[in-house]
Amino acid sequence: MVGTMALLPTFIRPARAPKAPKAAPQLAVTGLPADDEMLLDVPDDLLGPALVAAGRGEHRPAAALLARTRVRRDWEARDRYVKRLAAFAHARPEWFEAWRAGAPRDPDVLLVAAQLAVDRAWRSPARAELLREVSPLITAAAQGWDRDPVPWRIALDHARGARAGHKYFGELWEAAVRRSPHHFGCHVAALRYLAFSWHGSHPECFDFADRAAQDAPADSLVQTLPALAAMIYLTDGCGPEVPRARLDAAADRAIVLSARLGADDSRAAEVRNGLVYVLSRLGRREDTLVQLRLLGPYVTSFPWNRFSDDPLGHFLAAREDIVHDRPVRPWSGHDGHPTGADH
Repeated sequence: MVGTMALLPTFIRPARAPKAPKAAPQLAVTGLPADDEMLLDVPDDLLGPALVAAGRGEHRPAAALLARTRVRRDWEARDRYVKRLAAFAHARPEWFEAWRAGAPRDPDVLLVAAQLAVDRAWRSPARAELLREVSPLITAAAQGWDRDPVPWRIALDHARGARAGHKYFGELWEAAVRRSPHHFGCHVAALRYLAFSWHGSHPECFDFADRAAQDAPADSLVQTLPALAAMIYLTDGCGPEVPRARLDAAADRAIVLSARLGADDSRAAEVRNGLVYVLSRLGRREDTLVQLRLLGPYVTSFPWNRFSDDPLGHFLAAREDIVHDRPVRPWSGHDGHPTGADH
């Protein structure tokens, strides 16, 4: 990841934190990087060069990257790359439009186009109406490469935004898991649909997440799904209390996966950022500090963008509270519940 940094032009270079010299001594004591060393959403060594080329208007590296994930059936990486490339195409569309014009039936073009269209519709106040209009693009992406689960993850997100009924969502879910039984993105989309459709029914969300994690391989990101259910509960602010033991068990399962991930694993930063939030809300300071040390300088927008338009700044504020052993601010949701019992 770090080797890519010098290549990135300023408009896509990961944000660095502002200098905060007052916090440096305490951070040094705890073995954490200084604020001005923190980086937001660093691309990995494969995605970085593709973004650099796209910044120059060249689409071929992005096309080669997605083709590689498709041939290797690396669905988790494919899902991450599609989201990042669609976000970049939203800001800088020239390279993508050139790619699309030259290869309109390319399954990778169709996939990015579907993600981009859903992202654009999601940002609009007329979300539900606009999402219905982009359905043909998702269908085209699903037909472009039939074995690919990622179009079905997009379809599941689309169904949530369009307020689709349970029967239709269930049909999409069955199609998704036929293609990849443990695809993390599809499981996240399903969990978010349950949380949205059954607002406040957190036990049902935990039941789904726990079953999925129990069935998944030990090194699968699905092991973090119960922790995501805990995060949704902690930020929801309604519904019955979830027993403290269940929240701790969800965090513990994700801690086990975090310990399995090497420093060069592109999945590690997202897992550990989520754990920092959940563990800090549970008041588990020492466990939180362990994850902060493992995290190093890598901050991801999620989950911090759920609370602020400045996710890096919000992360730094939370880290300062943790380091100085101050109560973590109740950003939203079930403040107090843990000690008792998007898109």
